[in-house]
Amino acid sequence: MSCSSKEEEYIQINTPLVFEVPSNFPDAVYNLKANPPTSLGFELGKKLFYDGRLSANGFISCGFCHEQRTAFTHHGHQFSHGIDDLEGTRNTPAIQNVAFMSEFAWDGATSHLDLFPIIPITNEVEMGETMSSVLLKIKSDSEYQDMFEKAFEEGEVTAENFLKALSQFMVMMISANSKYDYYIRNENDVDLSDIEKEGLELFKVKCATCHQTDLFTDNSFRNNGLPPNPNLNDIGRAEVSGAVSDNYKFKVPSLRNIELTAPYMHDGRFGSLAAVLDFYTDGVVDSPTLDPELKKEDLLGILLTESEKIALIAYLNTLTDENYINDTRFAEY
Repeated sequence: MSCSSKEEEYIQINTPLVFEVPSNFPDAVYNLKANPPTSLGFELGKKLFYDGRLSANGFISCGFCHEQRTAFTHHGHQFSHGIDDLEGTRNTPAIQNVAFMSEFAWDGATSHLDLFPIIPITNEVEMGETMSSVLLKIKSDSEYQDMFEKAFEEGEVTAENFLKALSQFMVMMISANSKYDYYIRNENDVDLSDIEKEGLELFKVKCATCHQTDLFTDNSFRNNGLPPNPNLNDIGRAEVSGAVSDNYKFKVPSLRNIELTAPYMHDGRFGSLAAVLDFYTDGVVDSPTLDPELKKEDLLGILLTESEKIALIAYLNTLTDENYINDTRFAEY
């Protein structure tokens, strides 16, 4: 087959996917021009996402800890569980809307989505593999060889193409069709109840400094006053930056689909949203790196009445996106 005819076949088979930024979202951060999502790139990334061969024991896939029914978190598990039932030290984060994020993992260990999968793959208590070993396994599979060839113009099984395929799958995982979204965009005649509207107004005053925009995160790292777990000694962002000023700072998580993603916080210490709000009113601990927003006029935490907590939870539940949770494009085969 000539080069020109091979290129024509590639163009005919591998169609571009439409990446549409929701009208209430900021611009995407991921460089879509450098790695535009395509039909076959997406399918390749999906197959890789659910393939246990990315781990040392052939069982732990990305999808093992990122389950769609709970917004791609590991519901009910305080810490992520990996190979040989080894346990990590952090709670599995949700991965919706990653195309709009600038840094990844609780401590911001990487600032590029293409590099993010390397972290769990090589973590000794998660997938416990090496990239070179993973690529050898993929290269020995004729089906994968064919999929790589069709998904990329330079269709070899390489680390670059492997990581680009995973990114193509993940960038399409947009969650933007919750009750809140329909309300804020004036779509489908959706309205919020009185208590949900009360929660929304409270959220704007009490929570939106950190959980900004309709991504519900400002992508920053903050110390929210959690008492450090003495058994873990997890210093958060400081492990990456090396700066003492970053001690106990963790990435501000998005609150989308928060109703489904318990347990909460980087170490999964809270089993309910009620417990989270109780912490912010009564449990915040002072320290040199405590976020200034949680220490104003010598008062620690956030002032909330019990009725305000109920309203806030009612509002937070409107961020559940059933379309995303049940989208068959992202479902395991």
